[in-house]
Parts: sequence; C-alpha cells; structure tokens
Amino acid sequence: MARADDTELIDQFEEFYRSYYRNEIGELAQKYPSEQKSLYIDWQDLYRFDPDLADDFRNKPGQLREYAEEALRLYDLPVDVSLGQAHVRVHGLPETTGIRAIRADHRGRLITVQGIIRKATDVRPKITTAAFECQRCGTLTRIPQESGDFQEPHECQGCERQGPFHINFDQSEFIDAQKLRVQESPEGLRGGETPQSIDVNIEDDITGEVTAGDHVSVTGVLRLEQQGSDREKSAMFDVYMDGLTVEIEDEQFEDMDITDEDKKEIVELSNQPDIYERMEGAIAPSIYGYEKEKRAMAFQLFSGVTKHLPDGSRTRGDLHMLLIGDPGTGKSAMLQYVKNIAPRSVYTSGKGSSSAGLTAAAVRDDFGEGQQWTLEAGALVLADQGIAAVDELDKMSTDDQSAMHEALEQQSISVSKAGINATLKSRCSLLGAANPTYGRFDQYEPIGEQIDLEPPLISRFDLIFTVTDQPDEEEDAELAEHILQTNYAGELNTHRTKTSTSNYTEEEVRQVTDEVAPTIEPDLFRKYVAYAKRNCFPTMTEEAKAQIQQFYVDLRAQGTGEDAPVPVTARKLEALVRLAEASARVRLSDTVEQEDAKRAVDIAEYCLKDIGLDPETGELDADVVETGTSKSQRDRIKSIKNLIADIESEYDEGAPVDVIIERAEEAGMDVDTAKHEIDKLKEKGEVYEPRTDHLRTT
Repeated sequence: MARADDTELIDQFEEFYRSYYRNEIGELAQKYPSEQKSLYIDWQDLYRFDPDLADDFRNKPGQLREYAEEALRLYDLPVDVSLGQAHVRVHGLPETTGIRAIRADHRGRLITVQGIIRKATDVRPKITTAAFECQRCGTLTRIPQESGDFQEPHECQGCERQGPFHINFDQSEFIDAQKLRVQESPEGLRGGETPQSIDVNIEDDITGEVTAGDHVSVTGVLRLEQQGSDREKSAMFDVYMDGLTVEIEDEQFEDMDITDEDKKEIVELSNQPDIYERMEGAIAPSIYGYEKEKRAMAFQLFSGVTKHLPDGSRTRGDLHMLLIGDPGTGKSAMLQYVKNIAPRSVYTSGKGSSSAGLTAAAVRDDFGEGQQWTLEAGALVLADQGIAAVDELDKMSTDDQSAMHEALEQQSISVSKAGINATLKSRCSLLGAANPTYGRFDQYEPIGEQIDLEPPLISRFDLIFTVTDQPDEEEDAELAEHILQTNYAGELNTHRTKTSTSNYTEEEVRQVTDEVAPTIEPDLFRKYVAYAKRNCFPTMTEEAKAQIQQFYVDLRAQGTGEDAPVPVTARKLEALVRLAEASARVRLSDTVEQEDAKRAVDIAEYCLKDIGLDPETGELDADVVETGTSKSQRDRIKSIKNLIADIESEYDEGAPVDVIIERAEEAGMDVDTAKHEIDKLKEKGEVYEPRTDHLRTT
C-alpha cells in the first residue's frame, strides 16, 4: 500500500507528464512494446517543473524512478493500452562527472559520464524473477533476482522440504542485459595520465546499440561492489554504474567548452595578417627551424573537408604526414607537441605497438562472464576524429605496418577475429616519424631505398618530409643559441619557483621565456582547431582550382618524353586539395582562395623536391616513393638482367661476374653501381650462383 507522501510523488510525476510529455507518452503508447519501451525525460524539464523533485531524483534515483514508472502506468491511456513494463529514463544532467573524479559521495546518485566504449559484451538474457518448481510436489516458488548473486529458495512452500528444485523457464521472467566498459576520452587527458574506465551494466531496450570505439554519454546510478572473494572480503570497494541512458555523441564530439570570449579571441586571431607564421611558431617552439614542416603540421591539425558524395561514397579530408630523418633532429618532440595540441589524439611508438594494439584486439578476460570474446579498440580507433602520432614507424614489423593500410585510405578497420566480424571507424590523421634504413641518410642513394617502410604504406602519405642533419656553420650557431636560450629560460623558471632565496625577478624570467614561448597559447590553439573543424567547411573558388590544376598538369608534362619517368600520380592531386582546404580553415574562411592553393603547392613542391627526385637523373619520379624503385634504377636492373641472360648462354657454368661488370661498363654504367645492382638481384633471388662468381638468371 503506497504511503501518503508516495502517492503525492506519483501524482506529481503524473502532473509533470501531462504538462511536458503528453505527446511523447502518446507516441510510446502506439509503439509499445515492439518498437519502443522507454520514455526519455530531460532532467532540465523536470527541474523547470519542480526543482526539489529534480534534485531528489538525482540524489535518490532508485526510489524516484519507481514512482515515475508507477505514474506512467497510472497515466490516462486508451483502454486497450497498458505500459506495464515501460521504463522511465532520465538524461540531460547539467554537468558531466569525469570518470577519474568519481568519489564515495557519488554512491547511489545519478551521474553522467562521457568517454569511449572500450569493450562491450554480447547481449545476453538475464533472469529477473526465477520460478522454481519443486521436483517432489510441483509447487512453484517465485523469487525476484535483485542482487548480483543468484537466489534459490531455502525450502518448498508446498511440502516444506529443501528441494530439489528445477527452474521453470516458461514461468520465469527474463530481460536483455549487456556490460560496457567506458574509458575516458583522450582529449581530456594531459600527457602521462593513464586513462581510467568504469563498467556500466545496461538492460532491456538500450542494449546492443553501441560498439567498441563509439563516443558515448552514459547517465546512470553509481553502485559499489566489494573487492575480494567470499572467504576474504576486503574493506575496499569497486565502483560500477547501472546505466539508465546511453547516448552516442554526435560525430564532431569534442569535449571542449568554447565560450563566447574564446570565440571572439579566435576570430580576432584568424584575421591577423601573420596568422600562418603564428601557427608555425605555436608548434614545438623549443625545436629550432622546420618552418615548412611545422606549417604542414598546423594544416594537418585543421585537416581538409571530408566529402560525402551523392552516391554514398566518401573522400577523406584527413592529411597523413611522415617525417623521415636523421637521429636527434627533434622528430619525436614535434610529434609529442602535436599530440598535446590536437583535440583528440593518441601517441604510440612503433616498437611497442602490435597490429592488434593499433587496430583492434579480440580479448577474452574477466569482463562479462569471462567466457566470451570482446573487441578492444586500438590506438587508431581511439584517435577517431583526431590525430594518431606513431613514432618509430620503421621499427614495426611488416605485418603490423600492413594493418594500417585500410585505416589510412578507407579510414575504417575491418576485424575478423575469434568469430567477430566488425568494422570500426578510424577517421584520424596519421603523423608518423621514422629513421632511414641505416640510421642516417646517404644523399647519394635513392630515398626509396633508404626508407624501411613498405611502398604501399608510404604512398598513402600525403606529405613526406626528410629531416636531414647537415653541418652548416651559420645554421649550427643559430641552433646552438636557440637550444641554450631554451634551456636558460627553463633554468631561470625552475630557479625562481624552487629556490626561496632566488634573486631573479618575474620580469627577468618573462623576458627570457618570451623568446621561446609559443606564439599562440596551447589551450587557445586547441580551441581554435576544434572551433575551425566544427564550423568551417570551405569550398573551392575557380582561381584555386585553376592554380592546383596548372601545377599538376605542368608536373605531369615532365613525364611525356619517350624515356621520362612518371613525375607524380593523381594521389598528389587529392593531397593538394586537402592542404588548400586546411589553409582556408586556418583563416576560418568559407572559401578556398588562390593564395590557399599557392600555399598547398609550395608545401607539395618542397616535399617532392625532397623525396620525389631521382638522385641520378635529377628528374621527378613518382615511383621513388610509390614503388621504392626509381625508373632509372628499374631500367638499370633490366639491362643488367638482360646482360646476364646474354652472357650465360656463352658460358657453360653461368655468366662470370667480371665479364658482366666489364660489359656494363662498356654500356656506360658505373662499376660500383653495377656491383650494387647485382647484389640486389641476388638478394631478391632473381639471379643465383651455380658456382662462385658465376651467375644465372632464375
């Protein structure tokens, strides 16, 4: 029997429904139970109706939810409609609680957490009321299964014996249940923090809606579970949530509050004439030089526009960039800096990453009932809509590198593991860093041969920069001054903050620090990037199109000669478009102007000259990157093979190496080069030695 104050609360909810949710309840009545089982209530509506009732709901959700559902059952509906098992689900709490900010005080209260689904079990039936049939007399005993443990009857209500009992499934009540693990979003973390997670139990109609890698907002009741086993119970408790609502966040999920004041500052900044120079100065200011590379990184942060075509296909807008360079040139520092600025980003090092860690792993552990496989999202999935910074790319095994192909071009990851077939989203930009094959660049070798990455992977990068370390007196003096100045600024700051007797004034510290400070504060830069990606979707002007087209056609024209290599492929054209769009986004512009196209062309030209040149001929050759072998090299290999084939027919024991080299020299080939190509052919198994210093083609 409901007490007077209970009845009062139920009446209050009924009145609330009549005032705010008349249409929604009518819709629920039509769709119940096949299409819809829940009434979703916005907490803000409840607060407007009665602030005290709304606060009570947050503090005692279990009790008040029962009253809310009872009010729904008592609501005036057509005679033939009954909402007997309908749920009331509250969402839209005014603030989100960080997963790492959950404390004992939150116990039993309604909270909202945001994050990424790390794992989700399969949907399984869970018994809510078990009907036990006595094997002796057939009496049915119904026991509600409220707590986590399975409750069995102590004795039969009919014959009063202690069983045996058998569960009658037809008379029992079941509900769908699923368990999710929600992990903090990477953009909310500062460097070095391990993301924390919380398990969420969800039931009935909200199960089966989310998969690993989805960004969600979960509203639910915080519960405690005692650690330890039945024998040895601990004083410590674990936390978990009973989820009421699980909402998949919109695509452009950025956990960033951009205030009107921030917007004003961002728009002011975008109108500055030196905005591009400022962008360069805002990325890794402690690293000297690399203006072009830093500008390209800024463009990568803003990225081009993702195009959805009418036929349903999609063209990526994300830029992929690779830095290949000598050791000690600051590649990793730049990667780390970009990782900290990007609104959503993941940093990983090639040596410590497997293909499963990058894409998705199928795991079987204590999660759920421990007997099923679940998918765990890897780095490229967690970086969805952000930047994945992968250091030491060359140290990864070939298999692990090939796992990235689909993620880079199609921006999805297909998983077929342990009976799970799934496609996860991976719409991220990849910023990679690698060392050349022998640790340092050899300027006389083709660049393709010095990159220890598979050609299919390299060709997917829009921009490839080589970072070389060449001694140069003037440059070195400036670099040394910059590094010493940076260190001095750090020393002064540390001295002032750590030493109580420090005689350096704040003004002195500021003066020195200003010289190595970023031109845009990192926090504002993050907001700037998020704002631009959310609000700017520039379109191309005719002048910009003409500029890019002209550059591409002129480049291709270099390959029209009879023996000329193909200088550039169509992939570079898409890269130019993406760069130009990113350049427009930096200015928060809605159109891509000719100057944006020119900036894109400048960067592309700089990259091509860096890595697309055949060192022998000095001509642009797309194959240097696309296949790892330049045309001149291919021609040379072909002529050496033909020589070996010709000579081996003259000798019974195969073609003598010295004769091959002699003939190659006569044909105008350098002796060392000829030896190098012969070694290469032996390595690939295209020629073999029937006896020492004699060769045959395979």
